[in-house]
Amino acid sequence: MSRRPLHLFLTLLAGAIAFAAAPTPPPEIAPTRLILNPTTEPATSIAVTWRTESAIKAPSVQFAESTPGTAFRALAVTVPARTEATVLDTAARVFYHSAKLTGLKPATSYLYRVGSAEAWSEWNQFTTATAAPAPFTFVYFGDPQDDLKEHVTRVFRAADLAAPDAAFWLIAGDLTSEPEDAQVRDLYYAAGPAFRTRPIVPVVGNHDLAFVFENGKIAINARGKKVRAMAPPSPWRAQFTLPENGPRGLEELAYHVDYQGVRLIVINSNDRLAEQATWLEPLLAVNPQRWTIVAFHHPVYSAGRDRDDKETREAFLPLFDKYHVDLVLTGHDHAYARTHPVRAGAPVAAGDRGTVYVVSSSGPKFYTVNSGYAALMAKIAGNLQLFQTITIDGPCLRFRSIAANGEPNDAFELVKPSPAAP
Repeated sequence: MSRRPLHLFLTLLAGAIAFAAAPTPPPEIAPTRLILNPTTEPATSIAVTWRTESAIKAPSVQFAESTPGTAFRALAVTVPARTEATVLDTAARVFYHSAKLTGLKPATSYLYRVGSAEAWSEWNQFTTATAAPAPFTFVYFGDPQDDLKEHVTRVFRAADLAAPDAAFWLIAGDLTSEPEDAQVRDLYYAAGPAFRTRPIVPVVGNHDLAFVFENGKIAINARGKKVRAMAPPSPWRAQFTLPENGPRGLEELAYHVDYQGVRLIVINSNDRLAEQATWLEPLLAVNPQRWTIVAFHHPVYSAGRDRDDKETREAFLPLFDKYHVDLVLTGHDHAYARTHPVRAGAPVAAGDRGTVYVVSSSGPKFYTVNSGYAALMAKIAGNLQLFQTITIDGPCLRFRSIAANGEPNDAFELVKPSPAAP
């Protein structure tokens, strides 16, 4: 027998033994549920959050500019993370770790990993925003909410294939049906690597709110429904690291980000609407960005039958009209509806400026479409799981709504010459 095959066999065997003997970190300290969120300076910073089932020593993020190979490892910078312990609906205590990576270069790809000396995640890549206005695309989803692993996975993956370079994802509330950890787990499963490779912009919906407990049990109202509080539970907030530039007490639930020529404003439409309207007005009145997009959960013009969110409309519609908000993105009604450009409750004349209001849904829960606002609508559709791509390219905003199977649902374009245009 030749010595060469024997030598090769022994080498492979030794390698297999060494690989098998490599220590595996206990699962309770392994990083899970990585997610990126935007900061108020998206060209030079980003926020990252992850979870461990047990406390870990010196939680950190390591990051470096991306390289074609592995040379970046020698250049990686380590940033300490802060830890927040929280209790789940299962009564288990878990630990969320978060850090803001600052001093980044605009329009640059970076690699990062999270964890500690005991256990690290894989390396993930993201790209910072440009420092000045520049074309970009983002993805907008209505409520995922139900059957996340079974039915929402394909929507998220279809969106990732359609817009692989999306600057961020915006989810207009009701990320899950109940504030339960098992459902949040399925949400992260459905998203795959997307949550850890581009910032996620979450909107708080009514199903994201915490339950009210009485005598150790969830309170039930006179209609037999579970009673909700006016704020999400601590695990919902712990898993995100969002801007804290909203009204006091609503930090990370109402916030705004300026991104490459767009002022993106997120509102919590569950509570304290008048207070948020007061906060909103100066953001709209003094706005150097060409485009203004506002997102919240409850529609101004409802898409679902027997729904009409009068409080939301009365709180914000006058401001949207006064300051010429371009686009409002919502969820809640489990149908699709898109208005013509409207102002003062009616479509504007050709060439006049108005606001386009969109309701959409990405999950498998469907409502009968509301025809009450048909006179305002350019498109109404039901029984569809959808995602939307929104491209900003200088004076043009291009919107596409696409079904989970790739079929087009809707499309339109807005043109806006300059930020100072009347």
